[in-house]
Amino acid sequence: MARALIVVTREPQQTADLRKLAAIYLRFLESAVRADGLAHNRMSATGDWSDAPTMGDWWGRLLWALGTVAAQRGDPWTRTRALRTFRIAARQRSTSLRTLAFAALGAAEIVRVRSDDHIARTLLREFVAAVPVPDDPAWIWPERRLTYGNASIAEALMAAGQAVDDADATARGLRMLEFLLSVETSHDRFSVTGTGGRGPGDVGPFFDQQPIELAAFADACARAYAVTGSSAWLPPIAMAWRWFTGLNDAGVIMFDDQTGAGFDGLEPGGRNENRGAESTLAALSTYQQALRHREGDGR
Repeated sequence: MARALIVVTREPQQTADLRKLAAIYLRFLESAVRADGLAHNRMSATGDWSDAPTMGDWWGRLLWALGTVAAQRGDPWTRTRALRTFRIAARQRSTSLRTLAFAALGAAEIVRVRSDDHIARTLLREFVAAVPVPDDPAWIWPERRLTYGNASIAEALMAAGQAVDDADATARGLRMLEFLLSVETSHDRFSVTGTGGRGPGDVGPFFDQQPIELAAFADACARAYAVTGSSAWLPPIAMAWRWFTGLNDAGVIMFDDQTGAGFDGLEPGGRNENRGAESTLAALSTYQQALRHREGDGR
């Protein structure tokens, strides 16, 4: 629901159907957050929460979505609701770097339009402080292995640095993204880390490759372009979308052009034929960024 809310909120051509969907997603997220800031993740078909509220990645993505809504133009009451729920959830802190990165992306959106927001700024400063500084010049990633959603960490560091005027954090985020691109591209295509992870010295390609990696890359490169103004960040965005259209390690199309659904994973001999919500939203998100950042658009 959080991922869907981000995708529909940032769509430039808003329609009545998109606004209706956004309202549904926002109500879901509001109901997921407990008064102490912990968040549910799973709801049963009967509309009852089926898990105990806690602090997984869903908490970070929830804050990302709420911050995105709170920073958008549109209905003031919707923005107020999103900001209010963000502030409740932001009472908590995750010890997971990745989860905190997702939350920081939402906080950076809020600071973009409310530069004096203390809660969001505090979360951003704590995230910057939580990102380890690696001691291996050949492996400048803050973790010993790449796992999932890697580019989101680099993007969050760029966004946080820009939001709180920390030029060093922004520069670190850019260097981390450059490192990721050097590791996860091969022969002018993306060859992203698979579900088993990747460490120093590991040689790919790796499988199963997940669509969320390409969505994270497209977002991070779009952020780098916004931060630097350098058109050098535009080709990787287009290349991320081309991964879905067949420019990948298995040479297969990763979205269904009849339904718009995304396939769940790239395997050594083809693809996982399941088409889940996460993969579909990853394809949509990547396509949004590719359209918005077409080279030569001047946008």
